[in-house]
Amino acid sequence: MNEMESGIYLGRLRHRRYEPVRHEFAYPLFMVLLDIDRIPALMNVSRFASYNRFNWASFDERDHFGDAHRSLRERLRADAQSHGLTLPGGPIYLLTHLRYLGYNFNPISLFYCCDERGKIHLILAEVNNTFGESRNYWLSPANQKPATSSFCYSVPKTLHVSPFMKMALDYTFTLTTPADQLVAHMDVLDGAHKMFDATLQLRREPWSAQALHRALLRHPWMTAKVIAAIHWEALKLYLKKAPVFAKPESTISPITRRQEGEATVVEVANP
Repeated sequence: MNEMESGIYLGRLRHRRYEPVRHEFAYPLFMVLLDIDRIPALMNVSRFASYNRFNWASFDERDHFGDAHRSLRERLRADAQSHGLTLPGGPIYLLTHLRYLGYNFNPISLFYCCDERGKIHLILAEVNNTFGESRNYWLSPANQKPATSSFCYSVPKTLHVSPFMKMALDYTFTLTTPADQLVAHMDVLDGAHKMFDATLQLRREPWSAQALHRALLRHPWMTAKVIAAIHWEALKLYLKKAPVFAKPESTISPITRRQEGEATVVEVANP
């Protein structure tokens, strides 16, 4: 399939750190791509899945930014408007981790916001750290070349994520349109110098009970695996004597715990 549809994406995540110490790892994972206007119906696909209640796999509105009593589309529209952006009126697809056995942690979720023709117009990257803080980065492909199926964006880092990285860095996101294959790549730059990169390489399976069950049997507690891997790799970096940077004083209010940044666009050819 070439057009975006809700589905299950399986593949691997690779991290590579280039300095001050070299460190690399990769592990298998799966994520889901959901049409945000159909989430309750989509989560009704299996008796092992549910919406806003405990199950092996569940989608909980509280796991994403803003007031959980408002729809995701309403939250996205308000957040876009606060940055002088207009949310397009077409479908919106969310690439994310579900909640598994009541536990959720999403290092990053991506909202692909399409116009009425189904073309991606805006992307929101919702980034979370292990301190319970988040940042929203609005990524606009307005300057993308028409024949290019990937988007590249540069944005300053504004959230302390890893204790082994300073704050004065920049992110570059390179994203393909979710289809049969999906790539999401991020470089961390110190000026023009690349310090770190992370790459998601995923393949799509149609949204179905059978596909979800296979993914759950392969990765029964996906988000716990993610958080365990974060701490295990952090321990290895500590043992390698990577410099540690203290977490700066948070500027996030205790109610919203969020401060958004807006990206500038950089054109890129297909990865």
